[in-house]
Amino acid sequence: MATVNLKEADFEETINNNDIVIVDFWAPWCGPCRSFAPIFESTSEKYPDIVFAKVNTDEERGLAGNFQIRSIPTLMIFREKIIVFSQPGSLPGSTFEEVIGKVKDLDMDVVRKEMSKPNDAANS
Repeated sequence: MATVNLKEADFEETINNNDIVIVDFWAPWCGPCRSFAPIFESTSEKYPDIVFAKVNTDEERGLAGNFQIRSIPTLMIFREKIIVFSQPGSLPGSTFEEVIGKVKDLDMDVVRKEMSKPNDAANS
């Protein structure tokens, strides 16, 4: 699957209607973003079951602000509507594929259970 350009208007629908969505927050003037773009695109061709989306932070300032994007590129992965990975900086192709493998292997029942536990720091 080729990458898709996400806008604020279709962001929520994309996240809600797909099991895994990988979002690359980027900007046209960003050198590391341009270097990572071919890796992102070629990796998207290997995983037709995953949505690979790009958000241009210059055009979609609301989305960038909502997700507190402070550095670009920032890679964010949603699985079943939950952010399971978020990291600024570009990744080498092999590392990117390792991350995707780990995301696909996640037991989402365990993730949801962990998320529902009270925060220990807040309770002390």
